[in-house]
Amino acid sequence: MPPQSRQRRPEKAVTAVDIFCGAGGLSRGLLDAGIAVRAGYDIDDNCRYPYEANNGVAFVEVDVRELEPENVKPVLGREPNLVAGCAPCQPYSIMTNRRGGNEDSRIHLLSEFSRIVVELLPTYVTMENVPGLRRMDVFRDFVDELTRSDYVVDWEVVDSSRYGVPQHRHRLILMASRAGPIGVPPRRRGRPPTVRGAIGRLPKLAAGEWLCSDPLHHSADLTDLNLSRIRASSQGGTWREWPSELRLRCHSSSEGRSYTHSYGRMRWDAPASPITTKFFNLGSGRFGHPEQDRALSLREGALLQTFPETYAFSPPGEKLRLRVAGGLVGNAVPVRLAQAIGRTIAEHAATRFAASGSL
Repeated sequence: MPPQSRQRRPEKAVTAVDIFCGAGGLSRGLLDAGIAVRAGYDIDDNCRYPYEANNGVAFVEVDVRELEPENVKPVLGREPNLVAGCAPCQPYSIMTNRRGGNEDSRIHLLSEFSRIVVELLPTYVTMENVPGLRRMDVFRDFVDELTRSDYVVDWEVVDSSRYGVPQHRHRLILMASRAGPIGVPPRRRGRPPTVRGAIGRLPKLAAGEWLCSDPLHHSADLTDLNLSRIRASSQGGTWREWPSELRLRCHSSSEGRSYTHSYGRMRWDAPASPITTKFFNLGSGRFGHPEQDRALSLREGALLQTFPETYAFSPPGEKLRLRVAGGLVGNAVPVRLAQAIGRTIAEHAATRFAASGSL
């Protein structure tokens, strides 16, 4: 029996499946936009609880390379429908490619996504990934395959802060339709949201502490040396303001001098740096709290990814390991970006299918 969503859906909504669904950022945004997501597919069983508990949608643990479109088709439902996904982005990132990322076996997962799309031929396709993907043959092949399958395709690299996400997260967004031209969602006007607006109201924490009422509001412990470093850091500053005894050896090298974000504090009144899977680690980027002497907590990272404040990543009373929770949060599609994508598709379908009498 195919997996089914446990939530009631509007009878005339666009139905969807989410490939590489992770903890549910893309699905949550699509649901908020009125898209009837019916199942999420991912290989990582750590995603099961947050995906199902927060979204009421069935999670299917599967290696996408082994996923058969004939098993997805009855779940996807009739038109108008949508296949959405975000293949793991690490093989396409700038840092990975500097380290020979083209040999990463996951680089072919976009081809697997393409295989599923071409066999199912849904009304709509959307994909989100890192900007570096646009320079790769696997992406050009995907776009060509969509075009040959009678899709109208639009793609663009966008800054997520222009869609209500409080971080400067540049992502490649692809939209494709077999029901007439569709474009990347329009940006919001006005100033982007800020770190203060996202996390400023949360209770204070010390390094290594967590909130009993919310295990996700948990920050990593810091060594005495790193405590001294963050205490010597101002909002938006760099390691150059530290006394020499606090600097790392790499800071004196030509390459190390260019890495000014590591160990830095965020600014209250600006969007955050991109939230990665290591955002809980002070040395992995500009992940220092603007005022408190610690790195971001897991909950703060989730809020900067625009997950709802009540979004649970583990069962009540259970605390996830920092590395696991960081991966779930950092790998997610920001919910508000996903919502903008979902609204664009829902509005397009309402116009096209109402006009033809199909809805």
